[in-house]
Amino acid sequence: MEKFGQIVDMVNGWVWGPWLLVLLVGTHIFMTIRTGFIQRKLGLGIKLSVANDKSSTGDVSQFGALTTALSSTIGTGNIIGVGTAIAAGGPGALLWMWLTGVFGIATKYSESLIAVKYRVKDDKGEMIGGAMFALERGLKMKWLGAVFAFLTAAAAFGIGSGVQSNAVATRLFDTFGLAHWISGIIIAVLTALVIIGGLKWIARVSEALVPFMSVIYVIGCIIILVINHSFLIPAIKLVCANAFNFRSAGGGLLGFAAVKMMTAARYGIARGLFSNESGMGSAPIVAAAAQTKNPVRQALVSSTGTFWDTVVICLMTGLVIISSVLAHPELHIEGLKGDALTRIAFSQIPAIGNFILTFGLITFAFSTILGWSYYGEKGLEYLLGIKSIIPYRFVYVAIAFLGTVLSLDIVWNIADTLNGLMTIPNLIAVLLLSGVIVAETKKYLTGNHIGDSDDTPVPSRHESTHK
Repeated sequence: MEKFGQIVDMVNGWVWGPWLLVLLVGTHIFMTIRTGFIQRKLGLGIKLSVANDKSSTGDVSQFGALTTALSSTIGTGNIIGVGTAIAAGGPGALLWMWLTGVFGIATKYSESLIAVKYRVKDDKGEMIGGAMFALERGLKMKWLGAVFAFLTAAAAFGIGSGVQSNAVATRLFDTFGLAHWISGIIIAVLTALVIIGGLKWIARVSEALVPFMSVIYVIGCIIILVINHSFLIPAIKLVCANAFNFRSAGGGLLGFAAVKMMTAARYGIARGLFSNESGMGSAPIVAAAAQTKNPVRQALVSSTGTFWDTVVICLMTGLVIISSVLAHPELHIEGLKGDALTRIAFSQIPAIGNFILTFGLITFAFSTILGWSYYGEKGLEYLLGIKSIIPYRFVYVAIAFLGTVLSLDIVWNIADTLNGLMTIPNLIAVLLLSGVIVAETKKYLTGNHIGDSDDTPVPSRHESTHK
């Protein structure tokens, strides 16, 4: 097993090497420029996210699609992932993570736009879309769409099910002494009760759970930042200095500085993607099911997910951890894992700090389990049809249970690897269809036509396949 772990770590290091970081960040920047800095429309996207488009074609509301997407992105990456990035890449990893979120808004907008534009109806008359259909219908690259669909279905077992349930069980055991297998049964039953109803049930739970859990967690972060207010500016300075390793960028240490900078960038960008999934192509799968008048309208709504997830929540978590470390230099933090760093930070809130962290971790992880169940089953449905959905749900629930009773250290690296591989076909779709994205953006945003309806009929999967 140790040998296998080393192989997994080596493969993960190669996947998340400089080439993928350049591709991912390059796409973020390129699409920011191509869309005319679509981030400036963030306010409109937030406004549209609570608008009602029930008369439009789709299966769930725009807000339901957004909260379902947020349910999968606001997860352990916002708590454990941020701490892991800082522990492995240094404080500078937080800046790279934040920048990934800021520029990633454009990529999330772009991938969501083509997901809606190229969506189809399945055999039940429900919407299905994502990078697989953008590749198939927009670029005539069905084989690459199949690759993306397979990676999505496989990744869901790691990032969506096993990793999340393991985090919940570990936290419940550390806090309340609850046996892992009991946590596993509870998680499996709750997951089954929700996902059996498909997207509409997942969306209903997400609409109620996501805003509530996010507000509670953010309040906890604000309390800690107030407590550490005198260390907030030093924390920000440390993050910026460490991100580019200014202090080591002189003389013979230049090569070492470059390595340190690349390490911070690697972990910051990787954990940023793990958190907000911009460029991965997962969230657009649920965006394709939204009731929306046109592709741009839903793309704007979907892009706000990256803002809330990384630009706000991950940034707050990172500043909470770093300011706490600066405020308590007597703490021995060398060698601590990401979850331990976050736990130390939240321990500053008297009496309820541990409860807020536990509540946040459990609800964030459970919501991610729900969201990724939909992504995974749609990936498999693309490959094998509707008949594969029920068996997939049974396996997904089983993995959620097994994740609580098995050691999943290696799974974190496997999940990172699959996430990285998913980005490749998705970014190919985004880049090659950037002309379509620009044209649609100009059509609906120039002259304020965002309320116009796209009356193009949504084809059935059968029609799409044979055209």
